[in-house]
Amino acid sequence: MNRGGIYVHVPFCRRKCPYCDFYSVTDLGRTPAFLDGLEREVRLTRAGRRVFDSIYLGGGTPSLLAPAEVARILAALFAHLRFEAPVEITLEANPGTLGPQALAGFRAAGVNRLNIGVQSFRDETLARLGRIHSAAEARRALAQARSAGFGNLGIDLMYGLPGQGLAEWRRELAAAVRFGPEHIACYMLTLEPGTPLSDAHRDGRFHPAAEGRVAQLFLATVEFLTGHGYRHYEVSNFARAEAYLSRHNGTYWSYRPYVGFGPAAHSFLPPRRFWNHRSLERYLADLAADKLPRAGQEKLTPAQQMTEFIMLGLRTTEGVGLAEFQRRFGVDFNERFGAAAAELESRRLLTLRNGRCAATPRGMLCLNSVTAALT
Repeated sequence: MNRGGIYVHVPFCRRKCPYCDFYSVTDLGRTPAFLDGLEREVRLTRAGRRVFDSIYLGGGTPSLLAPAEVARILAALFAHLRFEAPVEITLEANPGTLGPQALAGFRAAGVNRLNIGVQSFRDETLARLGRIHSAAEARRALAQARSAGFGNLGIDLMYGLPGQGLAEWRRELAAAVRFGPEHIACYMLTLEPGTPLSDAHRDGRFHPAAEGRVAQLFLATVEFLTGHGYRHYEVSNFARAEAYLSRHNGTYWSYRPYVGFGPAAHSFLPPRRFWNHRSLERYLADLAADKLPRAGQEKLTPAQQMTEFIMLGLRTTEGVGLAEFQRRFGVDFNERFGAAAAELESRRLLTLRNGRCAATPRGMLCLNSVTAALT
């Protein structure tokens, strides 16, 4: 349980998607400077004797990097940090950036888990989301990933779009299942403040699915994918088997430590959280001065840690382990939260059994309210 994860934020996109608020820039000419800075950040980071077992390259669009550049990043991490084999190494990929040569190169570089951001198998939907790929390119990328030897393949889909009905969404899920991916993540469209899509909604130019429809789509997702052999293990995530659960994302949900590299990356070494500049220029300027590119940090109080532990645990279908809660915080969960948990269980939002407190599918639809009621 002391093993942690490594996150690398690759801050480049060919074009910004209108719904995305993750930090990225479109000037790919800055890639060499970013790689130099990233190597320097890894060298400057002191992780002590902490051991890691996952690396996640996210962004941005990490698949815009050349395989040799991915290999360079991985070599820097393995040279300066301690890892316990086997290490899960995930690369996020956009179908519009993939081809047989790149896929073979990523495999040779050490990537053993590929997460492809399909989002939709409908061209109309992809255009509405501002994606750079077509449905045909998505299907081709998935087939080519298999041919390249990826045996741990994930597909990301998005729901909650304007006018999206149950029948249309089930067709999207069926299209994904036909490729037999080991992992499927289904994310609800969220209007993040400051994004073009959020502005369009504010101005009445964009209308996402109503809350009731989103709830229907979520429950239909659980029913469809579990009916096709996938295990629902986190609000948005489904896996073919235990071996294909996202180990890296599990680091977040189980409240284990992680270290982030790259602009806007966050780190958590309990009880301390810190984060990098959300600016490639400021990130590189600090590193050029041999300073870690920290934008801020905070030390969480025991109460804040308990709240986060509960919130993150309830995102998973296993929920919060009561013995683990007491071991971490020296607090008896039932004594502190038992009455509130019993009330939520009576409303079929939680279950309390076998030493665990877990959200039901209905509870997952209102996790913020459930967590607030408990803490």
